[in-house]
Amino acid sequence: MKHYLFFATLHYAYSILRPLEEEIWRRGDDVAWFIEDSCPVDLLPGERQLKTIEEVLEYNPLAVFAPGNYIYHFFPGVKVAVFHGYPMKKRIEKIDDHFTIRGWFDIYCTQGPTSTPYFEELASKHGFFRIYETGWCKMDPFFDPALPPEPKREQPVILYSPTFTRGISSAWDLLPTIEQLAVEKPWRWIITFHPKLDDPQLISDYEEMAARHENVLFTRVNKGLETFRQTDVMLCDSSSITLEYMMLGKPVVTFRNTHPGPHLLDVREKELVGPAIEKALTHPAELMEAIEHYTAQHEAHRDGHNSARVLDAVDDFVANYQGKLRRKPLNLFRKLKLRCKLNYWKLSKV
Repeated sequence: MKHYLFFATLHYAYSILRPLEEEIWRRGDDVAWFIEDSCPVDLLPGERQLKTIEEVLEYNPLAVFAPGNYIYHFFPGVKVAVFHGYPMKKRIEKIDDHFTIRGWFDIYCTQGPTSTPYFEELASKHGFFRIYETGWCKMDPFFDPALPPEPKREQPVILYSPTFTRGISSAWDLLPTIEQLAVEKPWRWIITFHPKLDDPQLISDYEEMAARHENVLFTRVNKGLETFRQTDVMLCDSSSITLEYMMLGKPVVTFRNTHPGPHLLDVREKELVGPAIEKALTHPAELMEAIEHYTAQHEAHRDGHNSARVLDAVDDFVANYQGKLRRKPLNLFRKLKLRCKLNYWKLSKV
């Protein structure tokens, strides 16, 4: 029986990694979770948590899967990056952080044409990791043929899910607009924040606004597909979550998106948000065609077997490449920071 480990640093790890967990169990193998203090423990019955480094070492996983930017180098196993989103240029003046190579991973499981070619160039340049285009494991349930139709809703439901970066997040600007629309329009609202959007005053303001209106629900947790399927249109800004939402063939209205295009209904002024949502609810043909084209460039695999390809990639790496690539960079300063964080100083053979 193979052992695998999930490395969770933020709550979004659950919806990303659970399809992979289902595939591991389907193959008769075992998986456990190592959950950082930054991530709330939200395990389901039957899921197993390893709470100490000693437990991880004893478990001895074949591979460790991380949807974040780092991983503990002293954990056993192949280090696999599965990403926490799609490549989205949030800031015009900066390189997309999606492609930053930090020296932690052995495998990058890419998603489609917008990510694979550039990662392959990086692999050729650096030489210490391999690229496998698997598709994103989070998407498997999105394309499950057994997924039941969404229940009919009496009122349209709008999902507002802004990004966290202060310079590009709409959360500070749009609160009065959303409250006004909650009063004027026959819509219900679900408002979720990114785990890193943790401004206490802003959270309090949204909680108080939601408490004033029966048609507004504010929750810190976005459950991905489950949340998406409760709604009809997303209001957002420049978050990569817009792309996940569009995978369901649903329209997105954005406020001052940094890279607008025909796949979005982007507005620059607050008073245009409401009319844009009204237009989105009609599903204009040209918008829906643009959404289909755009999403296909990011997610190439829509057969529900992305998680299977991720596990197959690990097997291929172990059989053909492990121990045969260039050594990873020393990363002494980053490794020291992680060890200080955990107060863990034992030497590792990994």
